[in-house]
Amino acid sequence: MTTLGNDHIGFIGTGNMGLPMALRLLEAGYPLTVFDLNEEPLKELAQAGAMVATNVQEVSTAADLLLTSLPRPDHVENVMITQGALSALRPGSLWVDLTTNRREFIEDLARQAPEGVSVADSPVTGAVDGARNGRLTLFIGGSPEVRKRAVKVLSHLGRVIECGELGTGNVVKLVTNQLWFIAAAALGEGFALGMANGVALDVLYDAITDSVGDSFVARHDAPSIFAGHYDPSFTLDLCLKDLGLLEELSTKVGTDLPMTETAHATFARAAERYGSDVGELHVAKRIEDDAHLSFRLDGDWTPPWEQ
Repeated sequence: MTTLGNDHIGFIGTGNMGLPMALRLLEAGYPLTVFDLNEEPLKELAQAGAMVATNVQEVSTAADLLLTSLPRPDHVENVMITQGALSALRPGSLWVDLTTNRREFIEDLARQAPEGVSVADSPVTGAVDGARNGRLTLFIGGSPEVRKRAVKVLSHLGRVIECGELGTGNVVKLVTNQLWFIAAAALGEGFALGMANGVALDVLYDAITDSVGDSFVARHDAPSIFAGHYDPSFTLDLCLKDLGLLEELSTKVGTDLPMTETAHATFARAAERYGSDVGELHVAKRIEDDAHLSFRLDGDWTPPWEQ
């Protein structure tokens, strides 16, 4: 097995999250081969020293450690199975999927991997600014030896939490998203309740962030509402994808999960109103519009992806 630190890394999927992660690995000194359907991030990575492949199999063949960062499970299936990235991996190599994915699907792909190829799942959280600044949290699932091997590289991207066996990284990530979506849906309701009853938005926000109402969502996401762009770096479509995966996990719980079910319905209503390709926080805009309120608030609300 190649010793990490000397590994050649392959990276497939250099979008909003993948590009800054790949750049951080280059800064850490790893040789990197990359591929994406969009040529723009590849140009930036080539200028930073990455090798640009012409297809996904070329990335896999070059990689001691392959990372995939893709929007959806079906994209992972297309890359790894249809386009042959999985079968092109060499014995002794490791594939780590950074996509928020379906546990059973990752387990199935691991069974299809060539002999001698290891697999781990490590979805990430922390948004684009976390990826750029190396402050992501990564949830890794896999055997102990695989986790140990992968963490040496993934730690350059942020904090790595070892969750257990293969697939548990995705379970943990989806639980964190479950709580995020519930909080995001509730935030707009809180703003509307206060403002409709005579409280100024700036007063509300000050109170929320210095009380039991405080949260990552309030501090990280509310500024995107105040600025009026609703964070296009993560779309309603991706929210609904993850909520669908949460619905699949909920079948093993043995009871209903009314908060999660309501959040799913609330995000679906926003997508029906504004389209699924708009920013996630349109879930708050729907309340804002229906209540005939304005959640604009003066301030230096730098978009998260520029921080």
